[in-house]
Amino acid sequence: MPDYQAPLRDLRFVMDEMLDYPAHYARLPAGEEASPDVVAAILEEGARFAREVLLPLNQSGDQEGCRLEGGEVKAPKGFKEAYAQYVEGGWPSLAADPEHGGQGLPHSLAMVLSEMICATNLAWGMYPGLSHGAADALRHHGTDEQRATYLTKLVEGTWTGTMCLTEPHCGTDLGLIKTRALPTDDGAYAITGTKIFISAGEHDLAENIVHLVLAKLPDAPEGSKGISLFVVPKFLPDTDGNPGERNGVVCGSLEHKMGIHGNATCVMNFDGAKGFLVGAPNKGLACMFTMMNAARIGVGIQGLGLTEASFQNALAYARDRLQMRALSGPQAPEKAADPIIVHPDVRRMLLTQKAFAEGGRMLVLYTAQMIDIVEHGSDAAEKAHAETLLGLLTPIVKAFLTEVGFEATNEGVQVFGGHGFIQEWGMEQLVRDARITRLYEGTTGIQALDLLGRKVLMSQGESLKVFTKEIHKFCQAEEGNTALAEFVRPLAKLNAEWGELTMGIGMKAMADREEVGAASVDYLMYSGYVTLAYLFARAARQAQATLAEGSDDAAFYRSKLNTARFYFDRLLPRTRTHKQAIEAGAESLMALSAEDFGRGFEL
Repeated sequence: MPDYQAPLRDLRFVMDEMLDYPAHYARLPAGEEASPDVVAAILEEGARFAREVLLPLNQSGDQEGCRLEGGEVKAPKGFKEAYAQYVEGGWPSLAADPEHGGQGLPHSLAMVLSEMICATNLAWGMYPGLSHGAADALRHHGTDEQRATYLTKLVEGTWTGTMCLTEPHCGTDLGLIKTRALPTDDGAYAITGTKIFISAGEHDLAENIVHLVLAKLPDAPEGSKGISLFVVPKFLPDTDGNPGERNGVVCGSLEHKMGIHGNATCVMNFDGAKGFLVGAPNKGLACMFTMMNAARIGVGIQGLGLTEASFQNALAYARDRLQMRALSGPQAPEKAADPIIVHPDVRRMLLTQKAFAEGGRMLVLYTAQMIDIVEHGSDAAEKAHAETLLGLLTPIVKAFLTEVGFEATNEGVQVFGGHGFIQEWGMEQLVRDARITRLYEGTTGIQALDLLGRKVLMSQGESLKVFTKEIHKFCQAEEGNTALAEFVRPLAKLNAEWGELTMGIGMKAMADREEVGAASVDYLMYSGYVTLAYLFARAARQAQATLAEGSDDAAFYRSKLNTARFYFDRLLPRTRTHKQAIEAGAESLMALSAEDFGRGFEL
């Protein structure tokens, strides 16, 4: 069985030293309770729960899967008991509003816990995962009655939430949905239709499930402008707010999937189910985006967690596995062969995982600060600045961290060699689980269009300028720091190039809109690599400063510097390929007709 230790030392470096979380929390109205002692206790207890409770259920849950019995889903053995411990520990309420029973702590702390959960048992973590987004959607857009009925239950974790968007004939293009909502005499709506790919749509972990469902009213406009949002509980709450009559929503089947077997991915059938309108009619997509943006960042954290899990186990194996001798001569002459960690190519794979784990953690925690400010900040200008950055970074967090997360888990299998392909070692499960992260909550292609098309070009590049200006100020401030030049000079060059590349795409798009789609994925990956370069440069500055002061933990800071060097030497040059692909334009992509794709194997 794979092992896992929460990377608490690295978390504290990023939070306390690099991003100065103590000062960040001190400035937040919701941060006064997040004292260093409280934060330390949360990190340590979260690490214990993830390793001791969730990790032992990961492989068994994958092998057992979920069972559908008479419309009811049974989660794998141990999942229900683990969820009860999760609720008893108060984890669902960590960052929720005290008005609804939450602890009122900053959202960033819940995101740190999420990394630990995703690293140890992604399938289990998806049961409570969407509840936070459902609660946010109801908090922002629900009526007072809806908030009173559902929020406390979702916050305490006795009820869980889902997001019901996709239908058999449409995924990303939600304007095509067929689910209908007919008004009823009691002011509610009868919801009829089928939704697919619904994570945790049916299970036995909680006493009720609150579905947030997109549907169309009878007089709705065509397309996405005619979508409304409804809350549809599995059990209709009675007058005391407890689960009452069973609603007309059932799980029709479970999907047979490549990975995340321990999570119930359901086909949900709504047959005149009673639903209640959330927000204004035909404005459901805007309401749902509150939930979708939270979910997208959550999926990025999934990519990070799986990267860390793969790295830790590949590292342990590489230190132990004996194969051949180092090219420079025996490194362990007392043994029959050297540990494979001495070989350069194994080190390349391990360092790739390590760099993506550490860089991804910095990106998540940097983004988490923006979420804290947007949710709890008191300065209007600071909140607006953070909201702009958050909008820009959300598709990067989601898509870049899942793309490199899948790469990292594949490298983990490669380090193990043939053993990585064998189920018992657990490495192939990480690959299978990681594969879905590039698909759900918007594929990489959709995130790329969101980043380039909506966030950057539609704002005339203003959202990008907010971020590149921050990077420019950092590079300018460190221009005279010769010790940091190996990081600052290439970063400054790429930062300037980022703006020029964006302008070039925009100019081409004025003549041919296909240029946006042709460039978008390469643009997102380019953006991700530059973003991590900025964060690694900041980490290197902190490491150098601490070493200069004479740290008792010098080995940690040297490791941080060497990882940053590897990233700049070996991973950041990938931007050259993405730039060249972007500049190649749309012509060769669009030259083939649909019929020409099949030339050579026509039946």
